[in-house]
Amino acid sequence: MGAGVAASLNLRLNRGDLYLQTKFTDLSGQDPHRIPYTPSASLPERVAQSFAVSLRNLRTDYLDCLILHSPQPTAELTLAAWRALESLVDAGGVRQLGISNCYTLAALEHLWRHSRIKPAVVQNRFYAETGYDREIRAFCRQQEIIYQSFWTLTANPHVLAHATMTALASTYGRTAQQILFRYLTQAGVVPLTGTRSEAHMREDLSIFEFELTAAEICAVDKSLLSTRI
Repeated sequence: MGAGVAASLNLRLNRGDLYLQTKFTDLSGQDPHRIPYTPSASLPERVAQSFAVSLRNLRTDYLDCLILHSPQPTAELTLAAWRALESLVDAGGVRQLGISNCYTLAALEHLWRHSRIKPAVVQNRFYAETGYDREIRAFCRQQEIIYQSFWTLTANPHVLAHATMTALASTYGRTAQQILFRYLTQAGVVPLTGTRSEAHMREDLSIFEFELTAAEICAVDKSLLSTRI
């Protein structure tokens, strides 16, 4: 990733043209062979060490967003980790903070109420088991938090195969994947996706070349509800 950043900046892009986001992940979620901090260090020290490794790997001197990989076992520990992240914002190394894998509205609301620097991003799996985070997404809209979805395609083959999606894909001359991504962007969701295929990259970007109607958005809403498992 750092090599890609360096190459892009050599192609007349400025650092400000990029949005670089990464995570602080607790020990339980780390590859034991690639831990970016001293496991026995204090939580603030682990956050600082992980941040330094991210800067080095990404070949940058600041991050646009640093995300807490998931809530900690207790609300108190989550806030302790968040305060360590806040210190990086205070020092100028990070512009925004976020949290991932946060699937209860109560946990998000608690973090919002008790944090000094409010979460700017929530990044969650987008799948039927959580009801597609409707309550959390509503809270994000209310508080102007960016909601990022992952597992957006992988977890939703049943949605992509739904008659509504295939009909809209035919109407617009697009793929069902493009219809889902366009629906999400119009619903205020930032779908995260990655590919090595230039064709797929162009397809992803071309979702901004068309717009679903209010009735079509409502139809996709109903398709999501009907495919909940």
